[in-house]
Amino acid sequence: MSSSRRVDELAKQALDTLRPKAKSLIVTVYGDAISAHGGSAWLGSLIRLLEPFGLNDRIVRTSVFRLSKEDWLTSVQIGRRSYYGVTESGRHRFAAAHNRIYTVETHSWDKQWTMVFTNLLGLEVEARDSLRRDLGWLGFGPLAPGVMLHPDPDRAALRQTLLDAAVGDRALVLRGAAEAWVAPEALRDVIRSCWGLDRLADNYNQFLGTFRPLWRAMESAEELNPALCFLVRTLLMHDYRRALLRDPMLPDELLPTDWPGSAARLLCRNLYRLIQGPAERYLMSILETAEGPLPAASPNYYARFGGLQEVA
Repeated sequence: MSSSRRVDELAKQALDTLRPKAKSLIVTVYGDAISAHGGSAWLGSLIRLLEPFGLNDRIVRTSVFRLSKEDWLTSVQIGRRSYYGVTESGRHRFAAAHNRIYTVETHSWDKQWTMVFTNLLGLEVEARDSLRRDLGWLGFGPLAPGVMLHPDPDRAALRQTLLDAAVGDRALVLRGAAEAWVAPEALRDVIRSCWGLDRLADNYNQFLGTFRPLWRAMESAEELNPALCFLVRTLLMHDYRRALLRDPMLPDELLPTDWPGSAARLLCRNLYRLIQGPAERYLMSILETAEGPLPAASPNYYARFGGLQEVA
């Protein structure tokens, strides 16, 4: 079997295995690809970009409409064409996720825990649920009804999330260390209950099982198909994001030995670096903006995963 045919088969298997939902996949495409190129695209070109994922015209139109209702996207009508761009709130969410997905920052843990209380007076049920989801994106876990916990959150992202939820002045956020006499078993029980580490480990292992063969096949391929590279890159980030954004990025001393999240990050970085160039060229050949062809990626894009090779 030729190397290109092997890559084709593995990519199809990955798509069949993951079966991404349309709305979630579009969030991945905007977060990973379009946001780095200005954040807006003509709907017709977006529909064409998503065809290889098995999404038809009707599904894409319905999904972007729903994402507009959820304040992820906003639309502008110019003549008969609709252009969908990322909202300000969406940009903040993508920025918070961007730091967790593409940036590796290691520092020692000060053993301080952060708690956020979400059952605020006057906050509607839907707004509370939305706040809890956004805190989950930052890696917070549910300690108890109305209480979210994190050992070491991004404080700036937390503050911005609370401001975006319009609870910035009323939010109760507490920070402190466990008493010295608290048993390690008690902390392990809290960690299991808040973040479901067994399930998270399963997610990472499934990710490794899906993308390790693709890495080996694409790394040894004589030539990489740009359209296939974009499909694989999108599936890679879609699956990795699903696992990572449930991951609180706990300090090493709180994690089990042989934590699969470390191997997943390394694999994601290596495969992304390998295929991002052809994937970028394909993206820019398909998408259109109101001003014409898609602009070049921002410098921030090339800082991902410690540095990417610039696309000519």
